[in-house]
Amino acid sequence: MESAYSTTAKLFDKVDSNSLAWKPESGSNWMTVGQLLKHIVTACGPGCRAFLTEEWGLPPGTTWKDLPAEEILPPAEKLPSIESLQRAKDELAEDKAVALQIIEQAGEDNLINKQVCAPWAPEKTSPLGLQMLKMIEHLERHKDQLFYYLKLQGKPVNTIDLWGGM
Repeated sequence: MESAYSTTAKLFDKVDSNSLAWKPESGSNWMTVGQLLKHIVTACGPGCRAFLTEEWGLPPGTTWKDLPAEEILPPAEKLPSIESLQRAKDELAEDKAVALQIIEQAGEDNLINKQVCAPWAPEKTSPLGLQMLKMIEHLERHKDQLFYYLKLQGKPVNTIDLWGGM
């Protein structure tokens, strides 16, 4: 987790604050840089919290199956964007603090032994720690996406920027 957040923060430092509206020119359903940053800063902590508390923010009596597909996975143009690069950096630090707090709160026994399921796959349970690892992987996948956005913008990024280090 430390590596994922550290590497992501370093990539945030490479984002031009004037590029928040940029998105790839070819293809469709691309998030803008601002939307991607907003998604990254909520990619791990809230999911870790939801897996621990089993509170997913749905109205009482509602399941994921009750929601229309566009509400579960909205098209890019409907996703929120971050207001500023500084706000993204602040929110990334906040997300890291939340994720670390939730892991500490869960405790080693629950991470190993508590069986939980994602509301989008209620028939498949796995250890809480594995689900939290998947939230870290979620952060990593979108960090990778930001790396490629930076490459497409011609920013000087390389493998060390993607994997961390120095």
